[in-house]
Amino acid sequence: MDDLFAPSDVSWTPVSPKLASVRRVSTAISLGVLAIVALVTLGMLLSWLYGVLAVVLIALGYLWSWVLIGRNQRSWKYAEREDELLVSHGTMFRQLVVVPYGRMQFVDVAAGPLERSFGLATVELHTATPATDAKIPGLHPDEAARLRDRLSALGQAQAWGL
Repeated sequence: MDDLFAPSDVSWTPVSPKLASVRRVSTAISLGVLAIVALVTLGMLLSWLYGVLAVVLIALGYLWSWVLIGRNQRSWKYAEREDELLVSHGTMFRQLVVVPYGRMQFVDVAAGPLERSFGLATVELHTATPATDAKIPGLHPDEAARLRDRLSALGQAQAWGL
Protein backbone atom coordinates (compact mmCIF):
# COMPACT_ATOMS: atom_id res chain seq x y z
CA MET A 1 0.00 0.00 0.00
CA ASP A 2 2.91 2.38 0.72
CA ASP A 3 4.15 2.03 -2.88
CA LEU A 4 0.85 3.48 -4.03
CA PHE A 5 1.66 6.87 -2.43
CA ALA A 6 5.46 6.74 -2.34
CA PRO A 7 6.98 4.52 -5.02
CA SER A 8 10.25 3.05 -3.78
CA ASP A 9 12.01 3.29 -7.15
CA VAL A 10 12.56 7.06 -6.80
CA SER A 11 14.78 9.18 -4.58
CA TRP A 12 12.53 11.30 -2.37
CA THR A 13 13.52 14.74 -1.11
CA PRO A 14 11.87 15.86 2.16
CA VAL A 15 10.86 19.46 2.86
CA SER A 16 12.50 21.54 5.58
CA PRO A 17 11.60 20.84 9.22
CA LYS A 18 11.12 24.62 9.53
CA LEU A 19 7.77 24.14 7.77
CA ALA A 20 6.38 22.75 11.03
CA SER A 21 7.61 25.84 12.89
CA VAL A 22 5.93 28.17 10.40
CA ARG A 23 2.65 26.32 10.71
CA ARG A 24 2.88 26.17 14.51
CA VAL A 25 3.48 29.93 14.77
CA SER A 26 0.61 30.60 12.35
CA THR A 27 -1.70 28.35 14.36
CA ALA A 28 -0.60 29.97 17.62
CA ILE A 29 -1.42 33.42 16.26
CA SER A 30 -4.87 32.32 15.06
CA LEU A 31 -5.74 30.45 18.23
CA GLY A 32 -4.32 33.25 20.39
CA VAL A 33 -6.69 35.73 18.81
CA LEU A 34 -9.55 33.22 19.24
CA ALA A 35 -8.63 32.72 22.90
CA ILE A 36 -8.65 36.47 23.59
CA VAL A 37 -12.01 36.89 21.86
CA ALA A 38 -13.47 33.89 23.73
CA LEU A 39 -12.14 35.10 27.09
CA VAL A 40 -13.50 38.62 26.67
CA THR A 41 -16.81 37.64 25.05
CA LEU A 42 -17.69 34.78 27.38
CA GLY A 43 -16.36 36.71 30.37
CA MET A 44 -18.63 39.65 29.62
CA LEU A 45 -21.71 37.68 28.56
CA LEU A 46 -21.70 34.77 30.99
CA SER A 47 -18.93 34.45 33.52
CA TRP A 48 -15.14 34.69 33.50
CA LEU A 49 -15.10 31.02 34.43
CA TYR A 50 -16.54 30.15 30.99
CA GLY A 51 -13.98 32.38 29.34
CA VAL A 52 -11.13 30.66 31.17
CA LEU A 53 -12.59 27.26 30.30
CA ALA A 54 -12.69 28.25 26.62
CA VAL A 55 -9.03 29.35 26.78
CA VAL A 56 -8.04 26.02 28.38
CA LEU A 57 -9.88 24.09 25.64
CA ILE A 58 -8.21 26.21 22.95
CA ALA A 59 -4.80 25.55 24.56
CA LEU A 60 -5.47 21.80 24.55
CA GLY A 61 -6.46 22.06 20.90
CA TYR A 62 -3.17 23.83 20.18
CA LEU A 63 -1.19 21.07 21.90
CA TRP A 64 -2.96 18.48 19.75
CA SER A 65 -2.34 20.52 16.61
CA TRP A 66 1.38 20.73 17.56
CA VAL A 67 1.61 16.94 17.15
CA LEU A 68 -0.44 16.85 13.95
CA ILE A 69 1.55 19.67 12.34
CA GLY A 70 4.81 17.79 12.98
CA ARG A 71 3.43 14.59 11.47
CA ASN A 72 2.12 16.47 8.45
CA GLN A 73 5.44 18.24 7.85
CA ARG A 74 7.31 14.93 7.89
CA SER A 75 4.92 13.51 5.28
CA TRP A 76 5.78 16.13 2.60
CA LYS A 77 8.29 14.94 -0.01
CA TYR A 78 8.94 15.25 -3.72
CA ALA A 79 10.88 13.42 -6.39
CA GLU A 80 12.07 14.42 -9.83
CA ARG A 81 11.82 11.72 -12.48
CA GLU A 82 12.92 11.92 -16.09
CA ASP A 83 9.45 12.91 -17.39
CA GLU A 84 7.47 13.92 -14.31
CA LEU A 85 7.50 15.41 -10.82
CA LEU A 86 6.00 13.46 -7.93
CA VAL A 87 4.69 15.18 -4.79
CA SER A 88 3.49 13.10 -1.85
CA HIS A 89 2.01 14.26 1.45
CA GLY A 90 -0.53 13.48 4.14
CA THR A 91 -0.72 11.13 7.08
CA MET A 92 -4.36 10.23 7.49
CA PHE A 93 -5.44 11.28 4.01
CA ARG A 94 -2.44 10.56 1.82
CA GLN A 95 -2.01 12.04 -1.64
CA LEU A 96 0.40 11.49 -4.50
CA VAL A 97 0.36 14.01 -7.33
CA VAL A 98 2.23 13.15 -10.52
CA VAL A 99 2.76 16.10 -12.84
CA PRO A 100 4.24 15.35 -16.27
CA TYR A 101 6.70 18.10 -17.21
CA GLY A 102 4.99 18.56 -20.58
CA ARG A 103 1.66 19.42 -18.88
CA MET A 104 3.07 22.29 -16.80
CA GLN A 105 1.99 25.75 -17.90
CA PHE A 106 3.89 27.80 -15.34
CA VAL A 107 5.68 27.52 -12.02
CA ASP A 108 5.16 29.94 -9.11
CA VAL A 109 7.46 30.59 -6.18
CA ALA A 110 5.78 32.28 -3.23
CA ALA A 111 6.71 33.18 0.34
CA GLY A 112 4.60 35.10 2.81
CA PRO A 113 6.10 37.20 5.62
CA LEU A 114 6.15 34.29 8.08
CA GLU A 115 7.73 31.92 5.55
CA ARG A 116 10.37 34.52 4.67
CA SER A 117 11.22 35.05 8.32
CA PHE A 118 11.95 31.32 8.59
CA GLY A 119 13.86 31.27 5.28
CA LEU A 120 11.30 29.18 3.37
CA ALA A 121 9.39 29.35 0.10
CA THR A 122 6.67 27.38 -1.70
CA VAL A 123 6.87 26.15 -5.29
CA GLU A 124 3.52 25.74 -7.04
CA LEU A 125 3.07 24.05 -10.40
CA HIS A 126 0.12 24.96 -12.59
CA THR A 127 -1.27 22.79 -15.36
CA ALA A 128 -4.20 23.15 -17.74
CA THR A 129 -6.29 21.08 -15.31
CA PRO A 130 -6.47 22.57 -11.81
CA ALA A 131 -6.94 19.09 -10.34
CA THR A 132 -3.36 18.21 -11.32
CA ASP A 133 -1.77 21.34 -9.87
CA ALA A 134 0.79 20.65 -7.17
CA LYS A 135 2.64 22.62 -4.53
CA ILE A 136 5.72 21.94 -2.48
CA PRO A 137 5.89 24.06 0.70
CA GLY A 138 8.84 24.34 3.05
CA LEU A 139 11.70 24.70 0.59
CA HIS A 140 14.87 26.69 1.14
CA PRO A 141 14.77 29.71 -1.24
CA ASP A 142 17.83 28.44 -3.17
CA GLU A 143 16.18 25.03 -3.67
CA ALA A 144 12.90 26.71 -4.64
CA ALA A 145 14.71 28.80 -7.28
CA ARG A 146 16.61 25.75 -8.58
CA LEU A 147 13.41 23.72 -8.77
CA ARG A 148 11.53 26.58 -10.48
CA ASP A 149 14.22 26.96 -13.12
CA ARG A 150 14.58 23.21 -13.68
CA LEU A 151 10.83 22.58 -13.91
CA SER A 152 10.33 25.56 -16.23
CA ALA A 153 13.10 24.36 -18.53
CA LEU A 154 11.87 20.76 -18.51
CA GLY A 155 8.27 21.85 -19.04
CA GLN A 156 9.25 24.01 -22.00
CA ALA A 157 11.40 21.26 -23.53
CA GLN A 158 8.64 18.65 -23.09
CA ALA A 159 5.98 20.97 -24.51
CA TRP A 160 8.11 21.58 -27.61
CA GLY A 161 8.66 17.84 -27.97
CA LEU A 162 12.45 18.01 -27.53
